[in-house]
Amino acid sequence: MGLLGLHETIESVSASGKSKSRLPVDVLLASSFLAGAYIAFGAFIALIASTGAPWPQGIPGLQKLLYAAVFPVGMIYVIIAGAELFTGNCMFFTVAYLRHEVQLQDLLRNWFWVWIGNLAGGIAVAYLFGRAGGVLMSEPWMTYVYSLARAKCSLPFVAAFWRGVGANWMGCLAVWMATKSHTVVDKAIVSHLPIMTFVTLGLENSIANMFTIPACLFAVGSTSVVTWQSFFLKNLLPVTMGNIVGGAFFVGGLYLFISRRHEQLERVA
Repeated sequence: MGLLGLHETIESVSASGKSKSRLPVDVLLASSFLAGAYIAFGAFIALIASTGAPWPQGIPGLQKLLYAAVFPVGMIYVIIAGAELFTGNCMFFTVAYLRHEVQLQDLLRNWFWVWIGNLAGGIAVAYLFGRAGGVLMSEPWMTYVYSLARAKCSLPFVAAFWRGVGANWMGCLAVWMATKSHTVVDKAIVSHLPIMTFVTLGLENSIANMFTIPACLFAVGSTSVVTWQSFFLKNLLPVTMGNIVGGAFFVGGLYLFISRRHEQLERVA
């Protein structure tokens, strides 16, 4: 990537963060509800497409790959249709804040309300279509969604945190590359690849989990492992923390550092 492209992307990302900071709360909630729902639909179609015992026998990675291959449609909806996504805003607002385009209270305000809106969107899709619509209320869907939720709620805190870091490193890389793209097709392709990467690896995205674990709770009910408490404290808390680090440091922070160092070197030269 040329230096001009890097500087332009930094400017674009920072400007987006500044623009987002001016949105009123009702707009933030409505837009973030849509983003949470779009990510939920991506996770939903991935669940349906890959349901079943690990297959083929002895090669369960292919099942993960199928899940991951269709999962990114949710992110493509967010990027192309436009909506407020907490995980992406971890990058946008970090760059804007470090460039003094927004204040800390602007960052925290956006992150808080967008996280809430994303949660509402994920839970709404899980309840309205998974339970009320009955899509997940029979086998083999119930057993599979439970296996997914149980694995997520069984992770040690540190493991969930680091899986969250990796997931949003890739998630924000998708947004970063889409920002550099100029056509709808380009944006769809470049945003698909990093999302497919982290999903295949079994990394943890807080917004996707806002659908998957509630979908299990609505369809199967609370169990000894999967409860509303374990959802929030054992999964969503460490994964959200990891997502912040992954997007803020590994994408926004590092690319901003590289851009600034290049500018310094150019001035010296």
